[in-house]
Amino acid sequence: MRTLHKVALVLLTIHSAFLFAAKGERPNVIIILSDDQGWGDVGFNGATDIPTPHLDRLAADGTIFNAGYAAHPYCSPSRAGLMAGVYQHRFGHDNNTPYKHDDPEAGLPLDQTMLSEVLQENGYATAAIGKWHLGDFPKFWPNNRGFDYWYGMYSGGMSYWGDQKAKTPKMDRILRNGEIVPFDEITYLTDDFTNEAISFIDREKENPFFIYLAYNAPHGPIHATSEYLDKVEHIEDGKRAAYAGLVVGLDEGVGKVVQKLKDEGIYDNTLIFFYSDNGAMRHGASSYPYRGFKGMLFEGGIRVPFCVTWGDRFLSGAKLDEPITALDIFPTVLSAAGIEQSPELGLEGLDLTPMLSGESSSLPSRELYWRVSGGAGYAVRQGDYKLVHSIFKPEPFLFNLRDDPYENTNLAKQMPEKFQEMLKLYKSWNTQNIEPKWDDPHFANRDKEVEGRESYIRKAKAGEKK
Repeated sequence: MRTLHKVALVLLTIHSAFLFAAKGERPNVIIILSDDQGWGDVGFNGATDIPTPHLDRLAADGTIFNAGYAAHPYCSPSRAGLMAGVYQHRFGHDNNTPYKHDDPEAGLPLDQTMLSEVLQENGYATAAIGKWHLGDFPKFWPNNRGFDYWYGMYSGGMSYWGDQKAKTPKMDRILRNGEIVPFDEITYLTDDFTNEAISFIDREKENPFFIYLAYNAPHGPIHATSEYLDKVEHIEDGKRAAYAGLVVGLDEGVGKVVQKLKDEGIYDNTLIFFYSDNGAMRHGASSYPYRGFKGMLFEGGIRVPFCVTWGDRFLSGAKLDEPITALDIFPTVLSAAGIEQSPELGLEGLDLTPMLSGESSSLPSRELYWRVSGGAGYAVRQGDYKLVHSIFKPEPFLFNLRDDPYENTNLAKQMPEKFQEMLKLYKSWNTQNIEPKWDDPHFANRDKEVEGRESYIRKAKAGEKK
């Protein structure tokens, strides 16, 4: 399969040379990914307590998707879907990579072509900056997956101060092209990632470039500088205020990257995506007004802040309700860059450029799917209807998101035929998936979260008179 992909990449390169000559300058591409940021944690979605002026300005320059979805309700599988452009369940990447970091086969498979590889083969300078989380062993690292430059960590998270407490030589370290960055060169990870992105832009500003800027903010641990915490001192809830400090740092970083693009005169020809890898974590974040949080298949676990900007090539000041997914990013980038989408890539997202440019007002009809832990949980969205089989609840759910966007009313028993229709869709889609290639370390969190909720409920009604 890998050989076929490489042949496809060569053909793409040859074909795209003619397209570029006809269409002119290729756009730079930046994907800015936040981590565990809730739908309600940006001003452009209505947040009033956390200041996000730079993200709000970026969103105002482009299109805000009110129903933008991540590919999965937690980190590693979500990123796998983004970078592969296909449902990650097709290649068994259902779960976060093992917490013990001891499985040499746990990672985005090497025979799965990634967006970075296609862009690199087509002459883009490529950089991965920040959190990777797509495989712990070197064969899975960014420099072996289509990235010319890599600065960040391969694991799912670490101290923002760069503390080195890991037992293995390079785990929980910041690496530059696979080599450990000295501790005294690290300040605060969000700032360091921002500065690395700016430096890469400075080096490659004369060439088309692709930056995958994957902040680990505002994922735990909850670490923030005094500078950023001072900007949220009006938030009285300490947990919310501490979390907000991480969001402010992220927002400041985005502002600096955008300003660098403007200073170099290339902002208008840079295609920028911003979204979160999944819904809000529980430590001060908010998916309000949606139900649920990270790990769940209710809207709060998968509907995320999402915007796309590309100078005057795309709409500005637009807000769209059309459901989209992170899987749409891969084909949209290829279209914007004038790179033909080879069938060998097997992409499952849609090219958003007709809608983003105003040529079309809607996307072709489709279903969107999610699967957790090999099918322990799953969801389907078809038009206004959504089926949810939650790992957190014993009963299945059917919602009409047009009438009930906050998923309060379960229609499964009222509409049995529609429920069965949606279930049949999932089962048919799932026949094309494979079993997870490793166990789900995140699944244990389910029991803790369920018990945590129930303990509050029990305490609340403990004095009730029967």
